[in-house]
Amino acid sequence: MSSDLPARRPNPKNSWLRRLISVRRVAQIGFGAALYLAVSMLGIGLGWVILAASALGIVLGKFFCRWMCPMGAVMETMLGSGGDEDGRQKSLYLYFKLGCPIAWAGGLLNKVSLLRVKVDPDRCTGCSRCDKACYVSQLSAGNSLHLAGKLNASTHYSCSRCLQCVQACPTGALSIGALGRRTIAAGPGRADPKPAVEARTP
Repeated sequence: MSSDLPARRPNPKNSWLRRLISVRRVAQIGFGAALYLAVSMLGIGLGWVILAASALGIVLGKFFCRWMCPMGAVMETMLGSGGDEDGRQKSLYLYFKLGCPIAWAGGLLNKVSLLRVKVDPDRCTGCSRCDKACYVSQLSAGNSLHLAGKLNASTHYSCSRCLQCVQACPTGALSIGALGRRTIAAGPGRADPKPAVEARTP
């Protein structure tokens, strides 16, 4: 399985996405601080924030929590200082499952959002690094970013669109796309040996 990796170079088409993911924490803290100031000093009502975040969710799903939310930034900072990766994954999973009204709306919109994580079957080697980086795949049985016959983890209620799965993929097989289904070809580490199958999304 790993011997397949050197033959497949990273996908230049999603290099911009990888660069964006690499500065996600900076963007989250910056947007979070700006939002906090807007609410506390400019008097913008929380209702408008919820409406705007929900409108974003129609396109991007539960994007707000990991890219713009001040509480999400505080939560990640606190969890990142413990050194317990398993505990951190579980805490993130639970937080983004319960969360707040914006997280509830975003979680529901994950299932219908226009953009979600897709896999390119011609680049996927079945190494499962994406699933290892994803707390939804790790903690919610039946979800995966690449395995045939499983639900797309990016449409799960707890997915906060951190896109660590995209960052973890060594061949650039994962990207953000508008199609509701993802095609998985047969290959190493895949659940279905048939030539091509479509993995379900809820």
